[in-house]
Amino acid sequence: MAITRKNVSRAAYWGATGLVTIVPLLAAFAYLTASPQAVENFRHVGYPQQLRVLLGVAKLAGAVVLLLPRLPRLKEWAYAGFTFMWIAATLAHYLAGDKPLFLLPVALIGALAVSYLTRPSSRRIAADTLRWQPAPVSDVFRDAF
Repeated sequence: MAITRKNVSRAAYWGATGLVTIVPLLAAFAYLTASPQAVENFRHVGYPQQLRVLLGVAKLAGAVVLLLPRLPRLKEWAYAGFTFMWIAATLAHYLAGDKPLFLLPVALIGALAVSYLTRPSSRRIAADTLRWQPAPVSDVFRDAF
């Protein structure tokens, strides 16, 4: 099998996507089963335990959506959610004094970017659906007159 740009892109996509789905799936399991380490980590960074449960559900949902075929709009939300979550994790661990640990979410953001940029067209929103067209003013105020 020859090495082509498409094969390299496919390998980069699945490698990065595998990483950014396995990590949240493992974390979701730990969060939702209230593992002592997860509970302690949330206490250590000053987050409430309710957020642990919320993030457990969100990580599980986001990872499943990224692995399923199609669902391009939900994938956009999952990519955004993971980005915001890992930015918050970076700041939380940095402010808690976890100097080497705060770099892990940064690395995951990098892998997430590779996954996002190399995803196949079947996992993207079609370009023609991204254009916003304002409604004519006559339609907006149609019932007002």
